[in-house]
Amino acid sequence: MPTDRFQPLWQPDPGRIARARITRFQAWAAEHHGAPAEGGYAALQRWSVDDLDTFWKAVTEWFDVRFSHPYARVLGDRSMPGAQWFPEATLNYAEHALRAADSRADEPALLHVDETHEPRPVTWAELRRQVGSLAAELRALGVRPGDRVSGYLPNVPQAVVALLATAAVGAVWTSCAPDFGARSVLDRFQQVEPVVLFTVDGYRYGGKEHDRREVVAELRHELPTLRAVIHIPLLGTEAPQGALEWSALTSADPDPVFEQVPFDHPLWVLYSSGTTGLPKAIVQSQGGILVEHLKQLGLHCDLGPEDRFFWYTSTGWMMWNFLVSGLLTGTTIVLYDGSPGYPDTGAQWRIAERTKATLYGTSAAYVMACRKAGVHPSRDFDLSSVQCVATTGSPLPPDGFRWLHDEVRDDLWIASVSGGTDVCSCFAGAVPTLPVHVGELQAPCLGTDLQSWNTDGSPLIDEVGELVVTNPMPSMPIHFWNDPDGSRYHDSYFDTYPGVWRHGDWITVTSRGSVVIHGRSDSTLNRQGVRMGSADIYEAVERLPEIRESLVIGMEQPDGGYWMPLFVHLAPGAVLDEALLNRIRQTIREQLSPRHVPDEIIEVPGVPHTLTGKRIEVPVKRLLQGTPLEKAVNPGSIDNLDLLSFYEDLARKRA
Repeated sequence: MPTDRFQPLWQPDPGRIARARITRFQAWAAEHHGAPAEGGYAALQRWSVDDLDTFWKAVTEWFDVRFSHPYARVLGDRSMPGAQWFPEATLNYAEHALRAADSRADEPALLHVDETHEPRPVTWAELRRQVGSLAAELRALGVRPGDRVSGYLPNVPQAVVALLATAAVGAVWTSCAPDFGARSVLDRFQQVEPVVLFTVDGYRYGGKEHDRREVVAELRHELPTLRAVIHIPLLGTEAPQGALEWSALTSADPDPVFEQVPFDHPLWVLYSSGTTGLPKAIVQSQGGILVEHLKQLGLHCDLGPEDRFFWYTSTGWMMWNFLVSGLLTGTTIVLYDGSPGYPDTGAQWRIAERTKATLYGTSAAYVMACRKAGVHPSRDFDLSSVQCVATTGSPLPPDGFRWLHDEVRDDLWIASVSGGTDVCSCFAGAVPTLPVHVGELQAPCLGTDLQSWNTDGSPLIDEVGELVVTNPMPSMPIHFWNDPDGSRYHDSYFDTYPGVWRHGDWITVTSRGSVVIHGRSDSTLNRQGVRMGSADIYEAVERLPEIRESLVIGMEQPDGGYWMPLFVHLAPGAVLDEALLNRIRQTIREQLSPRHVPDEIIEVPGVPHTLTGKRIEVPVKRLLQGTPLEKAVNPGSIDNLDLLSFYEDLARKRA
């Protein structure tokens, strides 16, 4: 571990610590619920997992969660899978998301930004009015609690209205971004059989209009359960025959009626990337998401009514759902619909400037792209409002931490966070009262007993192990759709350590309580018994200016050997000559480990990703092992299927 990781890159000053909501929560919980008053975050986190019931009770009281029917116990059953949270309680997620309309009716709830980068506000009163109107129309269409409502929508205000109206009715929301092709959408929506589909005629991205009317027609044809299709004319076209107009359904002004549903009533369905089969249809509950997101956004992200929350995302990624939940804390949320790098690489910084975002979230890949492109955020933009830059999607490399510190502000809170679609939240990440160390997540989150385990199930400190969570979290899936005996759910997380959630990441929990993510454990590189995550290789190799992106695979061979190729996608003008080959090998040897110098370095036309931007290591590994393409990968889950032909050809040549 590099020595500079032992010195904080950033340390919150005493005033910031005192102002943080988590500081006030700890003092209040100490007075009312026996939480430790001393010992800072580490003591609070330990209490939150040792006394799980009391901690979550405290969260509901601190955030004034409105139970229309009281709960009998916090945890009726704490076994995993199958934990029962707040049995007998009833509530409604959308009711909590719109509470700020009572006191701040004319202030912006949403700031909508397109590729012109000019923010357009939607007030709390207007948001509440549209949700009330649409919820009434959904009921008039026969939508009932438990029915599925789907959205083929970009990140626009209509998508937020549709989600909240669906939740108000007690129906179950699910969405895909309009850059998904028909097969990808159908792989998801056909599983849940929606009764309503919200669609756009197209979207704008990268300065171009993309017509999606043919895809919408195919979705309508292939989803026989649809009772209604609602047309949003983003490109100005007329509604197709039989479709309803968005404007007609959102023009009335009734008070919203919020269906009071059980705590574990389904709120939405999210989908795994589905790289090797049908995406898992992950169902999370109204109550579970409500309390988990209040904790995560209100305490960890330190968000409140005076904040503006911008995260670059699409409706096909869990971060969109997480962003919408910013409304729960009374925060103004920023919806950006467009390319992350249009008209130039600095686009997201311009949006953060123009919306006066206080918390700006993005991907680690975008940060590293800015670094490579020579973007200078603080020189070119007024980022005085930005208090925190958060990243997820993949581990933020140490160079990314240093670049943000040097190029944005030296007193910037940098929050690298890690969680998953599976819980629609974070296991570890942002803590406003703790120091930031280069390359590390600040700490495990409250209420999350995050540990690193070896194969025997023993906890590890300062060693690489499996990311496990030993206690239930409210936002863990209540089930997967079409998994009647729960076997697919069980096999996804609980087949390695019975009763303990194994997430599939390699992590190190350090002796000072921070966390380092090394990449997926199912694509771990194991050379001569020494394990290393792929993220460590990428972080080292992609510092080289000639390397645009890389992909590393480790494969056991039939003869007992181990083949570890490194695939490199070169920057324009770069050549994979002997000098560059030697620099790549030397970089890995010196910065990581001589054992993990690749056996071959192979130039590729590109690195394939899932639709949410993650490199697909395991499917490529399966292709190289000779698995046919149709069995190695779900074609609808890949951003550029043509790239896989290279790896297929390579497998044939090697065979």
